[in-house]
Amino acid sequence: MNELLRSFVEFGPDLWKATLDTFIMVGATMASAVLLGTPLGVMLFVTAPQGLYSKPLLNRVVGYLVNALRSFPFIILLVLLIPVSRFIVGTSIGPKAAAVALSCAVIPYFARLVEQNLRDVPRGVIDMAQACGASARHMVFKVLLSEARVALVGSLTVTATGFIAYSAVAGAVGAGGLGDLAIRYGYYRFETGVMVWCCVIMFVLVQATQMAGNWLAARLDRR
Repeated sequence: MNELLRSFVEFGPDLWKATLDTFIMVGATMASAVLLGTPLGVMLFVTAPQGLYSKPLLNRVVGYLVNALRSFPFIILLVLLIPVSRFIVGTSIGPKAAAVALSCAVIPYFARLVEQNLRDVPRGVIDMAQACGASARHMVFKVLLSEARVALVGSLTVTATGFIAYSAVAGAVGAGGLGDLAIRYGYYRFETGVMVWCCVIMFVLVQATQMAGNWLAARLDRR
């Protein structure tokens, strides 16, 4: 217990900064998932062979690209995207650089989840909207995304909790955040207390994210 208190007092500022860096990485990653992964998932759904606006060739090409990105182990993707990170944010280390690699990993991952969520929308609801002459915009926003909103929030919550862990993996290549702090002090310098505090903070972040996602999904489900 004394060791944990000493570590908290001595490394408190470092823990705070590492937590903020983790928030930056995960926040940017989730923004990419929503802003880019959602439209990509919608496109995969509507252009499928049996989709609303079937375009099999486009669907096949996009599907291959999505699967290709998902096939890379994350640590390898981090290394491969170092030049891209340097070009986009001007650096290859730190939370901003890691956010680029995390975004490239999360977009195809979340797109597939969105596609699956949309497949679970009752076909009768879709057919009814089509029979009423719904436009493409109305079909996507008022029917598909609206009907799948609870499942989409659940998928986003699962994605967020998973990529909190991914952000710790990014610390292995100098990305900053709690993973980097745990490796530099907890592993290389044998500061067990720092390692414990990093794990505790990660646990709290995951629990808080899951609880927030469950609360939002329950609220949406009552509407």
